[in-house]
Amino acid sequence: MSRDDLKAHIDALEKAYEFFLSYAALGAAGEEASKVGAQLRDYLGRAEGALGALEHDLSGLLEAENLEPAGAYRDVIDLTSADAAKAGAAVRLVLAQETISSQLIDNLNASTHLRALLTDLFLLDDVV
Repeated sequence: MSRDDLKAHIDALEKAYEFFLSYAALGAAGEEASKVGAQLRDYLGRAEGALGALEHDLSGLLEAENLEPAGAYRDVIDLTSADAAKAGAAVRLVLAQETISSQLIDNLNASTHLRALLTDLFLLDDVV
């Protein structure tokens, strides 16, 4: 684990969220109605992978860099990991759908779990 790994996973989530915002604005009934449908599933898959790697990335950073006070960092890492797990569940549910409408992506974007995670990551990015 390195800062670069963590940065890459955070970047993947931020880019996915930005793509989701643009997809939601399309008003597509399903991805087959849009040329960006394949891209949508790709971004969802990348987001899912990044979400799965965050806990490892963050714990590794805490250990590798001896961040102090460790307890304060551990608490935020635990919170962020829980938010990532919840956001991951939502992403997996969306990916499991046969077709993905703009409305479904808009609802994913509005998920408090995804927004909480992004806010956690912005906080950690500024601190670390």
